[in-house]
Amino acid sequence: MWKPANPPSNNPNPNAKTTPEPEKPTMSTSQNTFSEPTPAAAPRNAILNNQEQATIGKSLVIKGEVTGSESLYIDGRVEGTIHLPGNRVTVGRNGQVQANINAREVVVLGKVKGNLTASDRVDIRNEGSLTGDVVCQRISIEDGAYFKGGIDIRKPTAKETGATNGAAKVETTPETPRAVTATA
Repeated sequence: MWKPANPPSNNPNPNAKTTPEPEKPTMSTSQNTFSEPTPAAAPRNAILNNQEQATIGKSLVIKGEVTGSESLYIDGRVEGTIHLPGNRVTVGRNGQVQANINAREVVVLGKVKGNLTASDRVDIRNEGSLTGDVVCQRISIEDGAYFKGGIDIRKPTAKETGATNGAAKVETTPETPRAVTATA
């Protein structure tokens, strides 16, 4: 609660001497220095995504080629190709994609049917479903995710030479949830 700097005296005899109260600190309006509030910790996904992100909403259906130079969040339906090199493509929980995706990073929370090529990483989260081949440097498949296809892990130098360093064929189905076949 705000109190005035010099409260009115309740002393009925203003000429009587009283002990002065110590001066209370007050806020000076002439020298206010406001600092920016400290932002709350960003969620894991926002930390990696420092730039603008476009969104395809739940009710949108796109058929054709999606290209651009910003990250994309898909919560609707996309059929065709998605080419966003150097950016992140996130398929949300409601997202349904039937497309080949080429991006720096791909995160799958919804359903994807198509091949993924990522210059960095692919994440398939526990509610995600991916049917198609993956080419990337790093991959993460959470427990409970559905994945059917091949994985080609490429080292950063392999992209320049075009050579592959290893390949794995992974098939996970509801009947056999962790059947893995590796080939070298």
